[in-house]
Amino acid sequence: MGQKIGMRKNVAILVFDDVEVLDFAGPFEVFAVTDELRSREAFNVYTVAPASGVVRARNGLRVAPDCTPGDCPPPHILIVPGGLGTRILLGNGVLLEWIRANSRAAEVTMSVCTGALLLGKAGLLEGLRVTTHHGALDLLREVAPKAIVDPGARFHDNGSIITSAGVSAGIDSSLHLVGRLLGEPAAAATASQMEYERRH
Repeated sequence: MGQKIGMRKNVAILVFDDVEVLDFAGPFEVFAVTDELRSREAFNVYTVAPASGVVRARNGLRVAPDCTPGDCPPPHILIVPGGLGTRILLGNGVLLEWIRANSRAAEVTMSVCTGALLLGKAGLLEGLRVTTHHGALDLLREVAPKAIVDPGARFHDNGSIITSAGVSAGIDSSLHLVGRLLGEPAAAATASQMEYERRH
């Protein structure tokens, strides 16, 4: 049967120009498939962009976001993906404050790949064991000097903050979170439906 979470949780996934496609599409698939398997009673998944208009993801994929920070439903789960576009967003104080504020209110904030840079810049990683894409470990140490950067695990769960390594690791951390919230059988059912072999 699995656990019930009592209400359909809002899952906000940040998208932006030059976001890595699988960084956001992987978690989107995990939570949306879980919701489908749970009769649309588990997760309300939507995308949010820093500004209105079409986002051009990495390698040219065009994405029409559902909302912006100004009209975004309050998330229970906030997912911050990575990609080269994070480098520009490190200087976007308004977006960083939105991430900071929503992270305080959300049950869980999860980064994928270099999305951890944005969490670090927002001051959310101090004292936590974290990871990111293997090519950005030194940059994460620079952005979040008080975090414990540990590339030895595919993801690190610190309770309200989860960070995952690069690209496909976001699928594993998302399945982990589904298991945490709904029970391991729910995560296993989603992985099976996706024909995805999990890594921990």
